[in-house]
Amino acid sequence: MTTTRTTRITRTTRLSAEVRDAMRAVGAAARKGLGDPALAELVMIRASQLNRCAFCLDMHLELARKNGETEARLDQLPAWEEAPDRFTGRERAALALTEAVTVLTGGTSRTESGGGFVPDAVYEEAARHFTEPELAHLIGVITTVNGWNRIMVSRRIEPGGPAWT
Repeated sequence: MTTTRTTRITRTTRLSAEVRDAMRAVGAAARKGLGDPALAELVMIRASQLNRCAFCLDMHLELARKNGETEARLDQLPAWEEAPDRFTGRERAALALTEAVTVLTGGTSRTESGGGFVPDAVYEEAARHFTEPELAHLIGVITTVNGWNRIMVSRRIEPGGPAWT
């Protein structure tokens, strides 16, 4: 009888204190300027779902619950487009922008669907719901969480794991 073992690879590369502190500062500034902590958490959860970052997903789901987000909305977040009654127009615009910024793949032109650019219609819809400064901060939140997702996924940090070591 042959026994096989599955070994989980643990990556121990430490996160630079300077990078960690800079990322924290950018994230805090972006969230503060957006001014809507509940929306920021929805955005960070959705990006973390798309990036398959279990650590960030676990953390932001917990924060969203602590801030009063309902389980019904969190359950529907992966299919937010199919649940129009669960999310406001502002939230839907932010989630569409989150997906567009997070998944920059595809063709090579601005007009081509999935062309590596945020589609004009997605950006324009977000601009209808957010002031120019809010939109800049929203993009900052999206960009920062994507950066954190990539750091945690590349280091294979598990939910509840030691993020800063």
